Amino acid sequence: MTPRYALISVSDKTGVTDFAAGLVRQGFAIYSTGGTARALRAAGITCTDIGEYTGFPEIMDGRVKTLHPRVFGGILARRSQDHHRQQAGEHGIVLFDVVAVNLYPFEETLASGTADEQDLVENIDIGGVALIRAAAKNFADVLVVTDPADYAVVLQELAPGDVPLFRRRALALKAFSHTARYDALISGWLADTSSDPFQAELTIGLRKVRSLRYGENPHQRAALYAGVLSDNAPTLVHARQLQGKEMSFNNYLDCNAAAGLVAEFDQPACVIVKHNNPCGAACGSTLADAYLRAYACDPVSAFGGIIACNRPVDAEAAEAMVRVFTECIVAPGYSARALEVLGTKKDLRLLEIGDRSHNGGGLDLRPVSGGMLVQERDVVLWRDEPRAVTRRVPSEQEVVSLYFAFAVVKHTKSNAIILARGRQTVGIGAGQMSRIDALHIAAHKMDQIKPEDRSGFTGVPLVLASDAFFPFRDVVDAAAKLGVTAIIQPGGSRRDDESIAAADRNGIAMLFTGTRHFRH
Repeated sequence: MTPRYALISVSDKTGVTDFAAGLVRQGFAIYSTGGTARALRAAGITCTDIGEYTGFPEIMDGRVKTLHPRVFGGILARRSQDHHRQQAGEHGIVLFDVVAVNLYPFEETLASGTADEQDLVENIDIGGVALIRAAAKNFADVLVVTDPADYAVVLQELAPGDVPLFRRRALALKAFSHTARYDALISGWLADTSSDPFQAELTIGLRKVRSLRYGENPHQRAALYAGVLSDNAPTLVHARQLQGKEMSFNNYLDCNAAAGLVAEFDQPACVIVKHNNPCGAACGSTLADAYLRAYACDPVSAFGGIIACNRPVDAEAAEAMVRVFTECIVAPGYSARALEVLGTKKDLRLLEIGDRSHNGGGLDLRPVSGGMLVQERDVVLWRDEPRAVTRRVPSEQEVVSLYFAFAVVKHTKSNAIILARGRQTVGIGAGQMSRIDALHIAAHKMDQIKPEDRSGFTGVPLVLASDAFFPFRDVVDAAAKLGVTAIIQPGGSRRDDESIAAADRNGIAMLFTGTRHFRH
């Protein structure tokens, strides 16, 4: 039998001894390094240390151990080329048929949040990446294995003889994707420490979490990918699904929108989202109170929506929520009784997302034909404290409501208008081509609120928030007819004076934030 050789050097040693034992049974001689060699020998598997093979020991605290011509010659030699085989023989080079390598845990070290720069630097793998890329380049002759999940299938396909080319190519694709993501995580970390996140070349490291049934529509394929954060990070990608049907592409989009909005508030808050827009949002004395207030804003649109909460769902809130058909609930947690109540709706998806008390920064990426738009995430409500521009200054009660409404409008598709009383939306106009149309829709929604849900409105002023400035005074005039007493908007229009004059004429207080929140 022609001798066969495998090089194994892994940081993640999951299943490696079983894999090596399987190779030995198929006639492979094993070559290995450091900790991997010790693990194999402890399991009774004979292996040759790379240092013994190359005649050169590991140096510089293990930073240099496999970077040697006898190693890389044995991986890169093309078996079909006689002069390659001749040169290998002349230099005593073993031709490796299998290279099983995975990398130093840079991602886990970064995600821990406790590592200093030196720890991170020492967890940047050099030799391992080089081994993987060399083996993947020569995939026609060398099997490259980077994922312990592939050990079993590789052993199975090696058993009858040679592994088919399609499998070799698939493993090479996986290997190059693996090293590309690894490098992307490192460059991303360095970019995060740079004063300019918009480098000349931007790399993105993503890992597939799961396939989805389909995308926005059934004819589109889709999958969910995760970034660098660890599996217990409080993000939507890593949320625990406690019950319900499989999450869809659109479910994830809506849950992301809802979770981002509800994280704006410190008080118990609830948001209901439909098609990436809020159809109701409110703060309350309890989570149940917040939900009922949010639901009252637009019960028709809330049907089949997404609920997000910034407090664990308790029994009282669950009893209220379960009465309405809902696709998904996103919350930091659920009481045992809440799970019992919500469990009566078997298809209802329950996501436990952890603490989302702060919206994270980073970059926002949007695909366009032929490339990608990249911007900083919109994580500020305003840069400077809003200032009054009208003769009348808003009351303390109005200010509380204006700040609430402006947080909601930030997360509503442009053009957007929010009508609110206290910390409760009463009308939402989203995604319109003109701002006055957005106001008309918000006013129509407000008119639809049931009389029994208006009981708490007495003496509570009606306020308006706009995500961008008013190009004309028409919104202010129409708002006055609705009974709006205070408005918050970014300002910055050439016709600001006209809007301010209209507000003064109608006794409306107006705040300028100086910060626009378009959302496309």
